[in-house]
Amino acid sequence: MIRKTLVALVVGLTLTGCEVTSVNTQPQQQSVERKDANAQMMALAQSYFDEGITLSPLSATFFGMSEYNDKFEPPLGEASLARSRAFTDRYLARLEALDSSKLSGQAKLSYDILHYELLQSKAAEQFDDQFLPIDQMYGSHHIFASLGSGEGAQPFKTVEDYSNFLKRADGFVVWLKSAQTMMTQGIERGVVLPRALTVKVIPQFKTHVVEKAEDSIFWGPINNLPETFSHEEKRQITQSYKHYIERTLVPAYRDMVGFLETTYLPASRASVGYGALPNGEAWYQHYIKENTTLDMSATEIHQLGLSEVQRIRNEMSNVKEQVGFEGDLQAFFDHLRDSEEFYFASEAELIQAYEEVKKKIDARVPLLFDIKPKADYIVKPVEAFRAASAAGASYESPAPDGSRPGVFYINSHNLKAQPKFIVETLSIHEAAPGHHFQLALQQEIDDLPDFRKFGGSTVFVEGWALYAESLGKELGLFTDPYQWYGRLADEQLRAMRLVVDTGLHAKGWTRDQAIAFMLDNSSMAKSDVEAEVERYIAWPGQAVSYKVGQFKIRQLRESAEQKLGAKFDIRAFHNQVLIDGALPMPVLQDKIERWVESQK
Repeated sequence: MIRKTLVALVVGLTLTGCEVTSVNTQPQQQSVERKDANAQMMALAQSYFDEGITLSPLSATFFGMSEYNDKFEPPLGEASLARSRAFTDRYLARLEALDSSKLSGQAKLSYDILHYELLQSKAAEQFDDQFLPIDQMYGSHHIFASLGSGEGAQPFKTVEDYSNFLKRADGFVVWLKSAQTMMTQGIERGVVLPRALTVKVIPQFKTHVVEKAEDSIFWGPINNLPETFSHEEKRQITQSYKHYIERTLVPAYRDMVGFLETTYLPASRASVGYGALPNGEAWYQHYIKENTTLDMSATEIHQLGLSEVQRIRNEMSNVKEQVGFEGDLQAFFDHLRDSEEFYFASEAELIQAYEEVKKKIDARVPLLFDIKPKADYIVKPVEAFRAASAAGASYESPAPDGSRPGVFYINSHNLKAQPKFIVETLSIHEAAPGHHFQLALQQEIDDLPDFRKFGGSTVFVEGWALYAESLGKELGLFTDPYQWYGRLADEQLRAMRLVVDTGLHAKGWTRDQAIAFMLDNSSMAKSDVEAEVERYIAWPGQAVSYKVGQFKIRQLRESAEQKLGAKFDIRAFHNQVLIDGALPMPVLQDKIERWVESQK
């Protein structure tokens, strides 16, 4: 059972107005003050979320807030930047005006989380993120195409829905032009994408430059016009979309391709790490803090990664011996990389394998959990338009109202990057009890402030998913040695990230050097390694959060087991980790330590 917040419980209490002795006056006054402070904090948290959505209307669509479905992100530029900074300053001042000593329960947690987020936003203002609005992995251009395909979160069920998307598209065209302006300013400031990334971005825009609207991904909603529409409604919508795609969207994409090819690519840098950018060393350290919520240096993370890579290599060698492979570990990697027996023959076979393991895992989750999300998830291949540069797998949360399930995306672009031996561990990570379990539950927690329902620290979200993988044997999985190798391979990927991410951005590593390190220490396909390395180049610091978060959650579990002994209940521990949503690691540690003391 998911507990209600303290605020919800306090609101239901009735305070009497009868006379009391002086002995009881102070506790009663403190109770009233605490109730008032909690209510103020929760009101501030909701106001923060509601106003913040106006700065990011695309997020609102994923959160099921249909009133924003006709709006795109604000154009990039000084006005947008000033508005965002004023927003941070205003809410930081309002938050710090509250007396946090009078807060309790969810209100206190919300204060701590929001204070951390606002301070991080304030710290980020010294860096020039606005000059890097797109890359091959991330950007509003990716989100827009997914929404417009008719396969994403944007609804296409009513005539108004179809009209809303065209209005949103108007905003996208304006935003795209503003992105060009910012990128041009970035050239002048020396803040540009590496050439290795720019060459991957160009084809992503080129794919939308089509001769006929019918060949566009944005024609998807027209191919699926609801049968409930009248003939005239279908005719008008079809004509509007054809004209808009051919006369507005395609020219906007063509213009962006021209800019990227003739202006931006020649100005793109040969270096790959953030260390080569102005103020780059501090910028990268900021990203480490933002993504881990901990004060760890790049050197500390790098050394931790090297140690973990070696430990996991040793365990992989044990598997090699167990299956009777003759040859060294590198030969074993080559065998796993090259042998057809370890790979699927088709996309359909790949998806079916994950659907089957879903049933197996769902049946065993109650061994370690007594809560689960109400929402289910489905398994889908990554859309073709983004598959070439997308990660091997990803997860998209369900609609909060239950109208859309969670989606576990599998990238079938290169079947040699999807070995059979990672099916169990990848399913645990992306779905249950990993991302789907944690993120869907977070949306369903009673009375949790919206900024926490739909937000959360990367180190918690990704750390939980990697920790969930480590539960596989406890769930009765990984009985096949190759599936256990898959678990090790997945953990090795996260360990290598500690080395490679810091190597690229803090130690001057080249792209080729990073690729060579990963190929030498894993059985990953080269294409997959290249995509991973380019992801780390684009998202500095994000990739280190997985292993750091796993370490912290495992550390908290081991400490609780040691202190509670026979009183330790694994289901209760998992409840405590999940029940308040994704928390910064210092906040989670304080919470778990208080819970442990309460159990003694």
